[in-house]
Amino acid sequence: MLPDVSQPRKPNPARRSERSRQAVLAAARELVSELGYAKVSIEAIASRAGVGKQTIYRWWPSKGAVIFDSFLALSESEDEDGVRLPDTGDIGADLKTVMRATVAEFADPAFEAPIRALNLEIIADPALAEAYREKLAGPVDEAKKDRLRSAQRAGQLAADADLDLVLEVLYAPLYQRWLHRSAPLTPQYADALVEATLRAFAP
Repeated sequence: MLPDVSQPRKPNPARRSERSRQAVLAAARELVSELGYAKVSIEAIASRAGVGKQTIYRWWPSKGAVIFDSFLALSESEDEDGVRLPDTGDIGADLKTVMRATVAEFADPAFEAPIRALNLEIIADPALAEAYREKLAGPVDEAKKDRLRSAQRAGQLAADADLDLVLEVLYAPLYQRWLHRSAPLTPQYADALVEATLRAFAP
């Protein structure tokens, strides 16, 4: 028996809702890159995304929350098991791979604008800062520390090294250089940070 096609298929509200959400996130990323954070408004995001302003406020409490989620969407891993760092058995080579990718991302205008916008919001919004730590920074840091623990077991890193401090020594100079635009972010700089950190925490 042939299916009845006389009645139009009903739209799927969940699918339409997800399309709208993705349109909002894409619009937020585009506008921050084009205009800078200060000039972006909820109204502008809604207009670019083709949705009503109330649609945005139904999902996000503030512009900063939209910017955060747009950045989070860029950073989501396709790996169902979550974030995982390379482990070739050579901690120096693996960290250089990760740090080179990090400096390349921070130097990419498509990523840099939303990252700077997100940092501005985190400074001013404690709730957003907590969400950032819980949803993004925390899981990524745990993945990094898992790789460092593997290096400790292999005798490539001091067994008593404070892993939070290792990450701070590795990343803080990069963030400061990026924040103040004091010098270029290059692969050579990424390698130098890894080498200095490993010397500081050598077994």
